[in-house]
Amino acid sequence: MSASRLSSWQPTVLSVFRILVGFTFSAHGAQKIFGLLGGHTAAPFTLPWVAGCLEAIGGPLIFFGLFTRPVAFILSGEMAVGYFKQHAPSSFWPIINHGEMAVLYCFVFLYLWSAGPGPWSLDSLIRKKG
Repeated sequence: MSASRLSSWQPTVLSVFRILVGFTFSAHGAQKIFGLLGGHTAAPFTLPWVAGCLEAIGGPLIFFGLFTRPVAFILSGEMAVGYFKQHAPSSFWPIINHGEMAVLYCFVFLYLWSAGPGPWSLDSLIRKKG
């Protein structure tokens, strides 16, 4: 397949990527806030609880592509803070300190902030009507 034919798929793949990220990220919020999916409920108004709220609200917003850029920016920051508070103190290396997911989500959200939601999103639908 030529590069130009592949690049025509880019907007669709971006939307699918965003949907997958929003779906998987929502599960982290469900663990912290509701104790679902093998998680433990975080005590209210603690840092894990605040993170859970951001994940439980931000994940679905990313999934549906609503307010994608600002939400992705906030979630990227959340993941950076989470990495440096929770993982980095035990080791420099994410593979050793078990912070790979925080690093990956941080940069995935940074990418979504810069790339936008893609065409299959509420942001795109709202933009077309406006």
